[in-house]
Amino acid sequence: MNYKDLRIWQSSFNLSIEILKITKKFPKDERFNLVSQLNRAAISIPSNIAEGHGRGSQRDFHRFCSIAKGSANEVETQVLIANQMGYINAAESTHLIHQIESVLRQLIAFQKTLK
Repeated sequence: MNYKDLRIWQSSFNLSIEILKITKKFPKDERFNLVSQLNRAAISIPSNIAEGHGRGSQRDFHRFCSIAKGSANEVETQVLIANQMGYINAAESTHLIHQIESVLRQLIAFQKTLK
């Protein structure tokens, strides 16, 4: 199976694309601060899933899924900050938080299958 066939990779990939699109609306002076941090953290989620899959062992895959969970929590915090700063509205924030929570639930369930 290819990592791109994994539902968890697809969900986290879609989340990262949404984050990349939404941060284009942020103020220019945030480009090297919150925008950069948020984009890197969002991209890190599917990237770590892909890397873990490529390592070839369940133990490594589990570890990289843990790193992906950490990145998802980081993205959630940064989305909350973006909302508080007025860079995204409440509806956008709520939508993204629901996606992040779904990705986190999927990661937790997936890790259980790796043990």
